[in-house]
Amino acid sequence: MRALKLLVIVMGVLLVAGVAALAVAITYRVNHAATASAAASTGGVTAAISLPAGAKIVATEVSGGRIVARIDLPDGGVELMIFDLASGARIATVDLVPQPR
Repeated sequence: MRALKLLVIVMGVLLVAGVAALAVAITYRVNHAATASAAASTGGVTAAISLPAGAKIVATEVSGGRIVARIDLPDGGVELMIFDLASGARIATVDLVPQPR
């Protein structure tokens, strides 16, 4: 009986310690993510993107630390430019060319 009481007390202490550790981990991640997004939105990187004359950016999408810009070219073509959000560097340019039927 004495061993059972000791086991219950130890398990209770472990349960409280686990919940406390979980609360600390959640608090850390929330504050760390807020700090990273604030740094990215309040300065970070400034990059100049040169587009051909008459080209228009018609859509953008952010995913996985990258931004993809869809650009309609004046000759009717479409281009996708992919940039790294952390550095502002252009990662790739994809020309979308329609195939003749």
